[in-house]
Amino acid sequence: MAEINRAIKGTNDMLPADSHKFQFVEGKMLEIASLYGFREIRVPVFEHTEVFQRSVGDTTDVVQKEMYTFDDKGGRSITLRPELTAGVVRSVIEHGLVNGALPVKVCYVGGCYRYEKPQAGRLREFHQFGVECFGATSPAADAEVISLALQVLQTVGIKNISLEINSIGCPECRKNYTAALSEYFASHVDTLCETCRDRLSRNPMRILDCKSPICSKIAKNAPKVIDFLCDECQEHFDGVKAHLDAAGIKYTVNPQIVRGLDYYTKTVFEFVSGDIGAQSTVCGGGRYDGLVSQMGGPAVSALGFGMGIERLMLALENQNAEFPEVKKCDIYIAPMGETAAIKATELCTALRRDGFEAQCDVCGRGLKAQMKYADKIGALYSVVLGDNELAENKCNIKNMKTGETQEIRLDNFSEQFMKIKLDDALSSLEDTII
Repeated sequence: MAEINRAIKGTNDMLPADSHKFQFVEGKMLEIASLYGFREIRVPVFEHTEVFQRSVGDTTDVVQKEMYTFDDKGGRSITLRPELTAGVVRSVIEHGLVNGALPVKVCYVGGCYRYEKPQAGRLREFHQFGVECFGATSPAADAEVISLALQVLQTVGIKNISLEINSIGCPECRKNYTAALSEYFASHVDTLCETCRDRLSRNPMRILDCKSPICSKIAKNAPKVIDFLCDECQEHFDGVKAHLDAAGIKYTVNPQIVRGLDYYTKTVFEFVSGDIGAQSTVCGGGRYDGLVSQMGGPAVSALGFGMGIERLMLALENQNAEFPEVKKCDIYIAPMGETAAIKATELCTALRRDGFEAQCDVCGRGLKAQMKYADKIGALYSVVLGDNELAENKCNIKNMKTGETQEIRLDNFSEQFMKIKLDDALSSLEDTII
């Protein structure tokens, strides 16, 4: 097959049979976020490359290996966003949102792009849901964001999840930790992979993120950042745990959690599922108090999380989660002849304006083919419209499930259909109760 007829490796088409599932999940995400006061923000798919170099960090795999970067026609270096936090921070700085009432709470759903080996739940084009909260320094804010993430996961139907938390401290208390890490990894420098040998002098914390089995094994015995927290960071972490306890949220302190992105400070957390294989994290987040000022804005604290939607959907699929059924066609009008076809268009227009999904023939098919199509799309009701129906200004409407028919006039058709559908729904409810 020609390449023009194949999706690019690492990308997926979202077909109509599955799109309603994504719409349900994304709708619930935004709905839950609004309960916590988060409002949706939309930022461009691409930014100046420096936005990600300054925020994500030039020692990370994301910047060094995974970004889709190119020069545009004006010679500017442009990058497709590998994550959304950096773009959101750029936006709130540019539009002065952090100069107003704090905290600023925003949420988003959008596509991201990373050049990495495609695998289950990890694609080169993927979608994220996330939230960002600016201007809140209290441990209560950390617990609130974690609570929001948990409620989203529970609402969409994720089971078998656990929360793991850690603190990676502030830049000050990490100085001693970085020194200890450097000393530890220096004793293993001959065994580390080439990338991690470079990280050793630039940012040894990145070695803890290495996917190499050899480096991962060495990292297991490395010093733990939680043992190097300053008094302020320890107090903050204790506060986060106290608020989680008050909210009844169970968690495990996992000293191995760090971040591959340089802007994180203090609290980091992950929600882990046992139903998506090796890549088990369905949500990751934390605090990044220095990022806004690092990108040229005021010294405003910030925190948030990102949730991979494809990875989440994989977990739901593996758990045989139930989704709402696809909305079916309310009524199919089958015209016979050109005059009836024009009338069908008129009726469908009125029905759609009243909120019904109405369809009629647009392929010039015969009656038998039309009724076969109406059955395939799961139409709840059908009407056959011909010369007799037009002459008498009435027709028979058929309940496709029961086979029952009722006579209905063509004038005020939509109002009469609404009454028929309501009566049938009430009758069905009564039968269920009985």
